[in-house]
Amino acid sequence: MPEVKEIECIVSGRVTGVLFRDFVRRQAQALGLSGTVENLPNQTVRAVAQGDELSLRQLISCLERGSFWSRVEKVEVVWHEPSANFNGFRIIF
Repeated sequence: MPEVKEIECIVSGRVTGVLFRDFVRRQAQALGLSGTVENLPNQTVRAVAQGDELSLRQLISCLERGSFWSRVEKVEVVWHEPSANFNGFRIIF
């Protein structure tokens, strides 16, 4: 069984008010990842995801491309040991 890893990503650009959190949730679920995604007060989006390294790297690529309505300028990624147990992947409102 692959080792579970965790990433925390801060995505900046035009990523709020354009259904970006839903895009992230759908991509993460398709990759079998668990975690959360939320808008931050500074108009960035924070995603925390857990899973195998390959799937996490695929999610990072999706974040860098962005959704149809978004315009991603930067994705900051920090790799950690898993910090919590997530049940599925959900949007924090």
